[in-house]
Amino acid sequence: MDEKELKVLRLLSHQYKNTAAAATEIINLQSIMNLPKGTEHFLTDIHGEYEQFNHVLKNGSGSVRRKIDEEFGNTISSRDKKSLATLIYYPEEKLEIVQKEEENLEDWYKISLHRLVQVIKRVSSKYTRSKVRKALPKDFAYVIEELITEKEEVQDKEAYYNEILHTIIRIGRAPQFITALSHLIQRLVIDHLHIVGDIYDRGPGPHIIMDTLCEYHSVDVQWGNHDIVWMGAASGHMACIANVVRMAARYGNLATLEDGYGINLLPLAAFSLETYGDTDCSIFAIKYNTDYNTKDLSLDTKMHKAIALIQFKLEGQLIMRHPEFHMEERMLLHRIDYEKKTVTVNGREYAMLDTDLPTVDPAHPYDLTEEEAKVMVRLQQAFMKCEKLQRHVRFLFAKGGMYKIYNGNLLYHGCVPLNPDGSFMKVEIGGKEYSGKALYDILEYYARRGYYAKEGNERISSQDMFWYIWAGPGSPVFGKEKMATFERYFVADKEAHEEKKNSYYSLLEQEEVINRILAEFGLKTQDAHIVNGHVPVEQIHGESPIKCGGKLLIIDGGFSKAYQKKTGIAGYTLVCNSRGMRLVAHEPFESAEAAIKKESDIFSDSIVVESFHTRKMVADTDTGREIKESIFYLEELLEAYREGTIIEEA
Repeated sequence: MDEKELKVLRLLSHQYKNTAAAATEIINLQSIMNLPKGTEHFLTDIHGEYEQFNHVLKNGSGSVRRKIDEEFGNTISSRDKKSLATLIYYPEEKLEIVQKEEENLEDWYKISLHRLVQVIKRVSSKYTRSKVRKALPKDFAYVIEELITEKEEVQDKEAYYNEILHTIIRIGRAPQFITALSHLIQRLVIDHLHIVGDIYDRGPGPHIIMDTLCEYHSVDVQWGNHDIVWMGAASGHMACIANVVRMAARYGNLATLEDGYGINLLPLAAFSLETYGDTDCSIFAIKYNTDYNTKDLSLDTKMHKAIALIQFKLEGQLIMRHPEFHMEERMLLHRIDYEKKTVTVNGREYAMLDTDLPTVDPAHPYDLTEEEAKVMVRLQQAFMKCEKLQRHVRFLFAKGGMYKIYNGNLLYHGCVPLNPDGSFMKVEIGGKEYSGKALYDILEYYARRGYYAKEGNERISSQDMFWYIWAGPGSPVFGKEKMATFERYFVADKEAHEEKKNSYYSLLEQEEVINRILAEFGLKTQDAHIVNGHVPVEQIHGESPIKCGGKLLIIDGGFSKAYQKKTGIAGYTLVCNSRGMRLVAHEPFESAEAAIKKESDIFSDSIVVESFHTRKMVADTDTGREIKESIFYLEELLEAYREGTIIEEA
């Protein structure tokens, strides 16, 4: 035994102080290896749609209802199953209705408690008692453990359990206990959650989603381009801030910034009223939903135009700072001909819908006016000093990254940039060329430096990479030749709007290409899968999210309401348990209120992607590999105790 290994064993001996302790832990870990693997839940492209997100999280993409069906079969009616499922999803709200309407409340409590306990027994069966115990709510931990644990020593078990439930009802704790049981079922039905990018933008509640994720028991996040731009904004990068504010204005979600994050937009509002009061802002119409307060429409439209022009200026400055980005064609303000009312894009002249740009100096089109500069400084301070935003972004850094390898699958938001022949596209970053996995790694390095580095050139240069990851042609999470924001506002001709996708998207069915990507990230090509989102799958036109025979799954199906007419559904989610992988296509979600009152769930069409030949156990997972390593060192420690190399405590 070398000195390094001996040092490891000595450290381990502080935790397992003698032969008995080490042996007990070996037995415990070895038994865990033979339990079924936990259920993984994959969501992507949530885009601020917090009500649908929360519902899908509560029902585990149908996992709760499947557990109810497995447990009760035909012994209870379909209506009772729906009612029980709704109670599990929304216990507080459902109890409030029941308490007003139910004539025999005590009987309802008794039946509901019995059914909830049965469901908990089923969903907890594949976990160790220790793991279940850690998940139990503190107030009812002992009682729940008594109810779900078989007690051989109790002769009349039914009477024993009935008396526990009867007492809970008699002392007036039934509502609290039902709520605790329901939340526990939600907690146990999903072991680990993957968010494959794009929490932010378009929808009204990304801050609510982030609050939920920060409290979730086990989660990882693969950054999407919409997340990255918010992370850049939180770091104080002005071009990212302008993009974030413009997107909020475009979708009628400025309240997300003002009310959700407490970011003061008054300086921008005052500037917009003064500067754009008599300016045509019609092409900057707001895409709003039923929750939008239309009394703000005129002001928001002016703010929309004001921040868009600031954005185009800041992006032009950034592109000039970084010629290695090769994005000069994205600088369009100096290509405007005000007399002809045209703009030249990629060598072609297009008529413009609006040339009334009071803050743009044709001689120096990318310079901010003095007032614009003041507005941006105020916004920068507001973003950087927003405690809630900073907490959410630190969570994204702590739990997230550009990609994730988990249980033999590769997760990323967009694509691995490819050339038309399927080879990895080389992208120049910091004077060097990167491709494949190395491109992901270097971009993540710069993103982390852009947020955490101290003031100076390194921080500024790294922050510019946030913007490149958001919209650069070589960015894996963007995956397009250009972001045609300017053209979509100012040019009617649809040809100018085209955003050519990376070759990755035309090569998805070629197994050789997919295998090359998997091998690049160190994965076996036989059983591994790629899971990504970013580009909505248009089911309405017959497009399938399952690519390359199931090796690649694109699970963006339109969580965002802005995409649902295009996709025909309201999002895909993926569930992977010990028996296989199942893709779930969701119908549009009406509202949480409708789900409670009508006991309506999201109708979900389930597609089996893969059924495992043998049931996957903990031993087959990343956790299993870590446990194997722990067992190895514990057995070494056991041997060291027996040989006297390390002295055990009595």
